Amino acid sequence: MAINYDKLMAWPFEDVRHRYTRRDTMLYALGLGLGADPTDEGELRHVYEKDLVALATLPVVLGYPGMWLKDPATGVDAVRLVHGEQSLIIHRHPAPEGEVVGRTRVTGIVDKGRGKGALLYTERTVTDAASGELLATLGSTTFCRADGGFGGPSGPVKPVHELPTRTPDRSVERRTAAGLALIYRLSGDYNPLHAEPAIARAAGFERPILHGLATYGIAGWALTQALCDGDPSRLASIETRFSSPVYPGETIRTEIWNDCSAAFFRARVVERDVVVLNNGRATLR
Repeated sequence: MAINYDKLMAWPFEDVRHRYTRRDTMLYALGLGLGADPTDEGELRHVYEKDLVALATLPVVLGYPGMWLKDPATGVDAVRLVHGEQSLIIHRHPAPEGEVVGRTRVTGIVDKGRGKGALLYTERTVTDAASGELLATLGSTTFCRADGGFGGPSGPVKPVHELPTRTPDRSVERRTAAGLALIYRLSGDYNPLHAEPAIARAAGFERPILHGLATYGIAGWALTQALCDGDPSRLASIETRFSSPVYPGETIRTEIWNDCSAAFFRARVVERDVVVLNNGRATLR
């Protein structure tokens, strides 16, 4: 079954009403590896209920519409999907607990041609359930590897942020725990690719991989440490491309360039010298 452009562009998402607790906020931070050193007070404030502060990237797990592309009616081969890009604009720093509404829509579909796949662009807004205040806007690009050639438009394609050619100004390293994906998945992404060795092997990986949004959150915390003195409320936006998976247990080095109006970044796995996030850009308050 091929993609039906008009049908997919008008896909009828239901609003997702999401009540989250302080426990959920702490669990999200633990799923990124914070608290590995329980004496690090800069991290403790994100994993301990006393004076709890949410991480800036928490909205990526709020109001999530689930694995909607698994619905056969989309015409997408859900087995061969990969997360291509992610952006987050933080309009108001997330509270450690609350109730929000997530609203998702398809904003574009690009047909790269037969054998070249398709790009699916979606946007999700997260608003306060009581006041209707816009808290965050998220953009996601899904690369549908098996779905090109359906006769859709060939553009426009989202532009890429080019990184500076000089040596990074800062870098932050974090060693991930071998079981980190099993913790991160408890924040709502239960894809067995991140838990079952047999499924990971069937997908072409030697073992379960870390969630891309976990790597994204780790980079967000690295930016917070390097540029915001550990204060996540100063991070205003963060966007990047996913270029390669991470295996839990590997070390992620986030490389950062300071600029007058923004910061640019990428992340690489130290042990394999592989870039896993690329063309990243963040803005600060």
